[in-house]
Amino acid sequence: MHSAGLKETILARGHENVLAAHRTTFEITKEANLSKRGNCVIAVSADKALNDLGFEFKEGLRKNDSRISILIEVGGVAETVNASGNSKLILDHPADIVVRKGGHISDRTLAIGADKAACDLSRKLVEELKSPKKTVKITMTLRTQ
Repeated sequence: MHSAGLKETILARGHENVLAAHRTTFEITKEANLSKRGNCVIAVSADKALNDLGFEFKEGLRKNDSRISILIEVGGVAETVNASGNSKLILDHPADIVVRKGGHISDRTLAIGADKAACDLSRKLVEELKSPKKTVKITMTLRTQ
């Protein structure tokens, strides 16, 4: 299957406790609350989690040669993270989406081998992610060979 790019869009909100300090992951969650311990979380109150993503999108992500680009937009600031899919992805968590720099796979993992974790995001973007009034738009584009 050759795909020019299946897309999924997630709308979420910022949160005053966003720290974006985690060195190996970042997370988007449906949960509305965020403690200061959640230093990988970059957006809350998401309208989708892994189990809400479309069948075709998940099947594409489960190909070892798949690549995903994740565009994070908030308050006029945008940044892209690139990562890889994997045949072992589970993709059924009801609340969370986690993108990892490493290769660890759990039911919360969307993609591995990411070129950025929470701590790598621009501080300008992170400042915008700290505002609970701001809508965060996450556009995920999948490419398979």
